[in-house]
Amino acid sequence: MKYTIALAGNPNTGKTTLFNSLTGSNQYVGNWPGVTVEKKEGKLKGHKDITIADLPGIYSLSPYTLEEVVARNYLLNEKPNAIINIIDGTNLERNLYLTTQILELGIPVVIAVNMADVIAKSGDILDFDNLSKTLGCPVVEISALKSTGIDNLVAKAVAAAQSGATLKSLHDFDPKIEDALKKICDSLTQVSEATRRWYAIKIFERDEKILNQLSLPDSQMKTFEGIIAAVEKEQDDDAESIITTERYSYIAKIIDRCYKKRNKNKVTLSDKIDRIVTNRILALPIFAIIMFVVYYISISNIGKVISDWINDTLFGEIIQPGVSNFLTNIGCAKWLIGLVSDGIIAGVGSVIGFLPQMLLLFFFLAFLEGCGYMARIAFVMDRIFRKFGLSGKSFIPILVGTGCGVPGVMASRTIESEHDRRMTVMTTTFIPCSAKVPVIALIAGSLFNGAAWVGPSAYFVGMAAIIISGIMLKKTALFAGDTTPFVIELPPYHMPTAGSIFRSMLERSTSFIKKAGTIILLASILIWLLSNFSFAGGSFGMTDDMDSSILAAVGGVIAHIFKPLGFGDWKFASAAITGLIAKENVVNTFGVLFHSSAEDLVDNSQPIWAALQAAITPLAAYSFLVFNLLCAPCFAAIGAIKREMSSGKWTLIAIGYECIFAYVISLIIYQLGIVFTGAAGFSIGTAVAIILIALIIFQLVRPAKPTAKSTAKNHRSVVE
Repeated sequence: MKYTIALAGNPNTGKTTLFNSLTGSNQYVGNWPGVTVEKKEGKLKGHKDITIADLPGIYSLSPYTLEEVVARNYLLNEKPNAIINIIDGTNLERNLYLTTQILELGIPVVIAVNMADVIAKSGDILDFDNLSKTLGCPVVEISALKSTGIDNLVAKAVAAAQSGATLKSLHDFDPKIEDALKKICDSLTQVSEATRRWYAIKIFERDEKILNQLSLPDSQMKTFEGIIAAVEKEQDDDAESIITTERYSYIAKIIDRCYKKRNKNKVTLSDKIDRIVTNRILALPIFAIIMFVVYYISISNIGKVISDWINDTLFGEIIQPGVSNFLTNIGCAKWLIGLVSDGIIAGVGSVIGFLPQMLLLFFFLAFLEGCGYMARIAFVMDRIFRKFGLSGKSFIPILVGTGCGVPGVMASRTIESEHDRRMTVMTTTFIPCSAKVPVIALIAGSLFNGAAWVGPSAYFVGMAAIIISGIMLKKTALFAGDTTPFVIELPPYHMPTAGSIFRSMLERSTSFIKKAGTIILLASILIWLLSNFSFAGGSFGMTDDMDSSILAAVGGVIAHIFKPLGFGDWKFASAAITGLIAKENVVNTFGVLFHSSAEDLVDNSQPIWAALQAAITPLAAYSFLVFNLLCAPCFAAIGAIKREMSSGKWTLIAIGYECIFAYVISLIIYQLGIVFTGAAGFSIGTAVAIILIALIIFQLVRPAKPTAKSTAKNHRSVVE
């Protein structure tokens, strides 16, 4: 017989970590039917007949968010055999609110109290046996991070699922409320007895979705309304608030009975750290310093040393010459030797060479997320975003987007406001993702002598682009409206495990490695073919003059578009266009076109340095970098934008805006840069750049048009 166990809990309780411990690699990801909320399921390790369903992180079963609706519908309609309710033992009051609702569903429940080790370390005492008796279900102490207590949890959850028993909640409300609920239950024959009390509570709360689902007769609803109104009159409060107050009153009694805090007024280490890192004045400078150090170590220091060895020694001195000599010795055709050596190895190798820098970057980002620092930055950025009329919820997709733009775009699903969600989808890919890291490393290493400021500047250019775009878009009719409220849990600081850090690091790098073996490989072959064959003399054939190749002809036409940006050479134009397929293709294209793996691009002693200097200046190179950071993302991310927008029209608007914005910013950087550096005098390009800056400033400072909602709000305040 097959069984299903649902995993439910608040956000940031260790639910994902527990899910990974329970299922290992036996999991798959999809979407919940009819919505774009991520769905995770997996087979319980050692139990092929038991499926674990990881529900979205929620705070209650009331339908305030899409995640709460999805989780509630699953529990009501799919009827899992048991529920594992994971709660944060260091924050019982908030977590038990959801628990009291889950216990009313009639489904067997096992409560997993996470961070039990943190409770013990703090000197606090939680009476697990007493908590189990009070709630009427098994309670297991675990540490999802350290994988302790998992076996005991699995045993109790499996037993609960196989028992087939119906759980009866031990919680009673105020006698007057209980009397009202009993009257509703007695006449509510439309639902099963096991869930009748839960439905009665939802009817009492006037839950619109439940009322629509039940479609109760008018006469029955009239009776229920009379019962509810009588309680509201006596309690002098609305029905939903009455139930909420009762729940927290019950939770307070549980905590008083089962939890003994050693020092209620003690200022924790997390509080002391937060006074500094979330300080209104110090927060942003600290964040800037941390990101500078992260990029410096990853891109310009340790990461560069490892990448140089892979590029110079592994690919430059061993693989590429070795393969070329081998193919020559066995008598392969010249074109095949060129394809394999200068096309495939040079192209793929030039990208793979930057993998160590990426891994180091993701290692540090995973550590910052795991220890709890990034949650603080989300809080800090919300404070900043809100000043500009943006939602702090947009920072979460941005944070996810540092790994890959696809999940970053998908993370915007949690934003309730359609305007804010679309705006976030349009701007999230401005942040440097894993595919852009090789481009940053290439420009920093080859044209700026490994300058430490290039990497962090790319990150802050992305952040600035998001904020500027958000302000400008918010003042248009398409995106006007009140911002979405942002609530985030600030977990206590803790040292993440090596396993969780490496798992996060590898998850972010997996897509990059896969693309190196598929898209980048195919792109390398295509680029080599197009750059080594031509129609010169009216016939198709191989050519030694790359400037007369098919790619040069196509790139030469496109290059005119990029001349105002400083990179009007067909090789750079071709690299920018191939970057639309996958951003790694920018580096890959250079590797093929310059017949070189990346070691030549970061070594001044190589002839390729002179070729690059002749083709582009450092200023133009930075303009090229900014354009590739901000323009339309790769095809995979564009596909994600299409799915999240659910509209071809909005997808085109998003892609069009990104390309135009990238072009404008790069043009401003280059045209003003050549004037300020004395490389050129005032020109038409300079005038255009100044006009564009003026238009951007005007859009930033002009007052936003009041929305209908805000107008109505102002009208009410005037009347009052």
